[in-house]
Amino acid sequence: MQSLIHQLHGALGGNPGLLIGYCLLALLTLHAAALCFGALRRLYAEREERALARERLQLDIKAAKARHQELEQARLLWNGYRKFQVVKKISECHEVESFYLAPHDGRPLPPFKPGQYLTFQLNLPGEAKPIIRCYSLSDSPTHPDYYRVTIKKAGPPPDVADAKPGRASYHFCERIQVGDILDVKAPGGHFYLDMADAKPVVLISGGVGITPMLSMLNAIVESGSKRETWFFFGARNRIDHIQKKHLERIAAKHDNVHLNICYSKPGKEDAVGRDYQHAERVSAELFKKLLPSNNYDYFLCGPGAFMKSITDGLTAWGVPDANVHYEAFGPATVKKSAPAVSSSETAMLSKIEVTFGRSGKKHHWNPAASSLLDFAEEKGVKIEAGCRAGSCGTCLVAIKSGDVEYLASQGATPEAGSCLTCICKPKSNLVIDA
Repeated sequence: MQSLIHQLHGALGGNPGLLIGYCLLALLTLHAAALCFGALRRLYAEREERALARERLQLDIKAAKARHQELEQARLLWNGYRKFQVVKKISECHEVESFYLAPHDGRPLPPFKPGQYLTFQLNLPGEAKPIIRCYSLSDSPTHPDYYRVTIKKAGPPPDVADAKPGRASYHFCERIQVGDILDVKAPGGHFYLDMADAKPVVLISGGVGITPMLSMLNAIVESGSKRETWFFFGARNRIDHIQKKHLERIAAKHDNVHLNICYSKPGKEDAVGRDYQHAERVSAELFKKLLPSNNYDYFLCGPGAFMKSITDGLTAWGVPDANVHYEAFGPATVKKSAPAVSSSETAMLSKIEVTFGRSGKKHHWNPAASSLLDFAEEKGVKIEAGCRAGSCGTCLVAIKSGDVEYLASQGATPEAGSCLTCICKPKSNLVIDA
């Protein structure tokens, strides 16, 4: 240091005043730099704090909106069935129709959660009793003047001789017209997208299983959310491509939406890149190729075999069960493997007798049966069912003796001395009025 000062002293012609001046200037420069650095650090910290505050405010606003929606839904919900009028009917594609429903009494509609469904009581010609069916809402909750359901006319099973088409879907698509009145229960169901959450999602569907995914996708884009969204839809070809133009418009307009259409049997006029992206079925292997990781929430709906293939593939990929959500009503329900039980426990359960009092049938319980409803159907006992998820109450039967245990939470509250057969199993010898 002393040699440096001597060199500066010599360079300045031995003038001590100049040397002191330059040293003071250097010190002032260093001090100013330190002040600037400190000011920049404070500015950066304040900016970070403001950004965190904005994020907290946005979360608070989302939570407040969600809470307001819940309160509004609770205020406007109705018990039992309410009259709705079909105000519009649109053909979406081959044998798929959308029905726009407005309340006949003109009162406001409660909001719903994207993914939920409506329960219908239908009076079919020639049938003594009404039948109950559930159909997913296929549009976002941001339309307070109507609900929309999209229904595919189900043909007869190809492997069953003299089988008939789906009664409810045929009735809707062939008989229900604009102006008709329908009996409808309020929106329900535990399968829905949490709009207050910002976690990236993968929406997966096959065929008419696209309906709850349309509700979720529309809710995301109409809310202005930038939530990362991957949309996978499987169809045979363009003939069965539901809401094709609508999906293409969304993908073109919203950078956060990644549209992936899979055609299993592309037609001659179908062009890859224009009509679809992948000439294959939707699968977990496709997700592995396209998704940056497996760290997403997965929502899926479609035929039973489709959903089992997807859920099995996601499990093999290491996706936690808590991150996989699926529509749980109708025959497409995913049948999860029952927990392993010992041979002695299986033998004990097999001794339980289930008596169907009205049908006059008695059988030993099958421990492999997924529910009392499935067991009844296996034994040829007819029990009316709707949602198959414990929400609509259609499968309610009276218990004459014995006890049951529930396998899932009940959306509908069973009457005392009754049970929801779709989500329970017998705990002891059981006699039911079926």
